[in-house]
Amino acid sequence: MIKKYVFGNPFETEAVVEKIKTERGLPEYGDISAEKGFSLSYIMEETDIIYGLGEANRGINKRGYRYISNCTDDPNHTEDKSSLYGAHNFIVVSGEKPFGLFFDYPSKMTFDIGYTKSEVLAVSCGSADLYLYVIEGKNAYDIVKQFRKIIGKSYIPPKFAFGFGQSRWGYKTKEDFWNVLKGHRENHIPLDMIYMDIDYMQNYKDFTVNEENFPDFAETVREFKEEGVRLIPIIDAGVKMEEGYSVYEEGVEKGYFCKRGDGSDFAAAVWPGYTHFPDVLNREAREWFGSHYKFLIDQGIEGFWNDMNEPAIFYSPEGIKELKSYMREFIRAEKDTSLWELGDKVQGLANSADDYKRFYHCIDGKMVRHDKVHNLYGYNMTRAAGEAFKKIAPDKEFLLFSRSSYIGMHRYGGIWTGDNKSWWSHLLLNIKMMPSLNMCGFLYSGADLGGFGADATRDLVLRWLAFGVFTPLMRNHAAVGTRKQEAYQFENRDDFRGIIETRYRLIPYLYDTYMKAAEENDMYFKPLAFEYPEDSFAAGVEDQLMIGQEIMTAPVYTQNAKGRYVYLPEEMMLVKFTKDNCYTTEILEKGHHYVEVALYEVPVFIRKGKRIPVVRAAQCVEMIDMQTVEYIGY
Repeated sequence: MIKKYVFGNPFETEAVVEKIKTERGLPEYGDISAEKGFSLSYIMEETDIIYGLGEANRGINKRGYRYISNCTDDPNHTEDKSSLYGAHNFIVVSGEKPFGLFFDYPSKMTFDIGYTKSEVLAVSCGSADLYLYVIEGKNAYDIVKQFRKIIGKSYIPPKFAFGFGQSRWGYKTKEDFWNVLKGHRENHIPLDMIYMDIDYMQNYKDFTVNEENFPDFAETVREFKEEGVRLIPIIDAGVKMEEGYSVYEEGVEKGYFCKRGDGSDFAAAVWPGYTHFPDVLNREAREWFGSHYKFLIDQGIEGFWNDMNEPAIFYSPEGIKELKSYMREFIRAEKDTSLWELGDKVQGLANSADDYKRFYHCIDGKMVRHDKVHNLYGYNMTRAAGEAFKKIAPDKEFLLFSRSSYIGMHRYGGIWTGDNKSWWSHLLLNIKMMPSLNMCGFLYSGADLGGFGADATRDLVLRWLAFGVFTPLMRNHAAVGTRKQEAYQFENRDDFRGIIETRYRLIPYLYDTYMKAAEENDMYFKPLAFEYPEDSFAAGVEDQLMIGQEIMTAPVYTQNAKGRYVYLPEEMMLVKFTKDNCYTTEILEKGHHYVEVALYEVPVFIRKGKRIPVVRAAQCVEMIDMQTVEYIGY
């Protein structure tokens, strides 16, 4: 059962697509105040588990920390960070009387879940203008499925998007991309996509291609597709301010960029230098920006990834002016007592809260300050693309995912979890984040396998790929200046080939499981407790995940580990996929086991009475031969 409560004058985010009657009074769950801002306080039972919050730090159970929904461009995902790239305000209190809460509020919101006081769940925000949805159900899983139904069906990508993708910030020329393709094909490592980061553009300008490096881009796209590989370019939020650049000039002429308070176009620096931000919360501006994807689609492009759309800001003219003024005072000072403050001032230029208060959106003729709707920007940038695709090529499916997001964007595209690091802790974070994202509708998701920043090690890349076999988005991505981590860059390449081939062997099963989850408003990844609600031990397991109705994954995520301990809530068949289309099987009884897993193996646990289809590996999705299907399991 779902109840809707209205506080103040909420902004219409369109996160919820089903019409739900508004209730009078206040919910029975917790104490609510809407006098100075909004706050909800609820006393948790000692055994209550708190699920949700989508792309958030730490564990599947969110108890014990404070999380802030405030889309943030921050590549250092350390445990002390409270905000990441997404804002997903849905939680489930799983206890004796389970219930869910969705706070449809597009600005900064704090979830203090037993952080200040261990037994208190406190949710607060600065304005008492929001929709609150209260969901009652049999258990946490039932509540999630009810929520998924009211926010609309999840995005379905084209089938090639379930293949393996290789990416690196630093591929610049046609030859760079060709070398990636060559490295995979010569080593018989499957590949379906190569991602194009910002260097493919002309001076980092959206909807342009560097003509010197790609003299005939359409021909290049065609050549790669003949080899079974799609090129997937990036699109950034900022439009470069440059005379003669048609996208910039059109946006200025038609008034489609975000404005300052005085009506002038707001400017901020990102990769191209000073840019304007398309006002994607304005319907007409959103349609205009989305229409420009046609430039690349007309040249054969079938997928995009949207980036920098929190939106990220390196600095603004106003911020630079304030810093210079401060530095003049600093230089005149006789003592260096404010040295640390100077460092904070410089670092504070990027993604400044003051800058987010300096620009406005024009929505239905009304000027709305950006910080009041900050969390909706990435959502609506991706919505711009998704809506445009239906007009540009209505019979075609496109790959589309984004860095920043809000609930509702899941209907238009997926997400990747942003600029992580080549740290073992980030592999574990990737594992724990997947079911929480699924709870909020984001099924097509994944992390930068091997880690984006810092230098990867061979064993970390192998272990991360082994988990990536199961994430719908399977992409190896790294930053310029880091160690090269493509599969063919390491010794014993057959180990990498075997793991990536395992992905292709499982694609028929994984694709079918994804489609069922999307069509039935279900989850692809689930915590063990969702499938085994009566098993008290399963409720505490966060490093093993159920996939669909048939299998469980238990990745190895520790450096130098030869295997790991696994808890089985019931008898299961352990399958270890190895190289050359081989595998081994073993029946394990319910309980605790130590399972050895070699670096080249991918372990899968098949539930009792279930089986899964596998096929022979192929070099790309289009080459999968369904005539080779066999079934493994009971």
